Amino acid sequence: MRVLLVEDDEPIAESLTRGLSRYGFEVRWVRTGAEALAAPETTEEEAAIVLVDLGLPDMDGLDVCRELRTRGDVPIIVISARSDEVDRVVGLEIGADDYVTKPFGVREVVARMRAVLRRAQPNQPAQEHGRLRVDRRGRRVHLDGAELVLTPKEFDLLAFLAEEPGAVFTREQIMEAVWDENWFGPTKTLDVHVGVLRRKLGDAASLETVRGVGFRLVLA
Repeated sequence: MRVLLVEDDEPIAESLTRGLSRYGFEVRWVRTGAEALAAPETTEEEAAIVLVDLGLPDMDGLDVCRELRTRGDVPIIVISARSDEVDRVVGLEIGADDYVTKPFGVREVVARMRAVLRRAQPNQPAQEHGRLRVDRRGRRVHLDGAELVLTPKEFDLLAFLAEEPGAVFTREQIMEAVWDENWFGPTKTLDVHVGVLRRKLGDAASLETVRGVGFRLVLA
């Protein structure tokens, strides 16, 4: 998933780029507003989300947000050291989808990004994955036309892995996406849910264990 990061503070940008990369995001980093507005990633077709710092060297990040919003509906999150309520309100009023105040942790940013992306796709159609049909809006899964009975967490786990069939997701990525971004408990519950899903999916798809890393969904 592509991310455009607009940040002139090199240590912050490098740290955030490394952190987001560990969560599977493909990050393009630019330092100025002009570079951001010229980047192809600012179009909805090219970028999944844009992270914009307000304190840029050539223009205010709010102006970048304002211009991006006139171009389309690509999700925008402001990342800034400005904690003043006025800046937050203005940022959201001109079209930013969320506002994160520095200092922040990568896990917080990832959680905010996922929430924004979910809100940006409320009418996402049901997806066909081989013999499986995953309806995220209706939270229903059909196998060969028959509905599978899944618990809420089983559905969340399958829907998350089905976002990119064949891609390997780490245990940490799965726990934070399916359970909670602040999850610090054992991951044994993940193995239990994977085992149950395997039985329910039968030979329609397999949840493969990638030793020492995590899991991936492989369609039949």
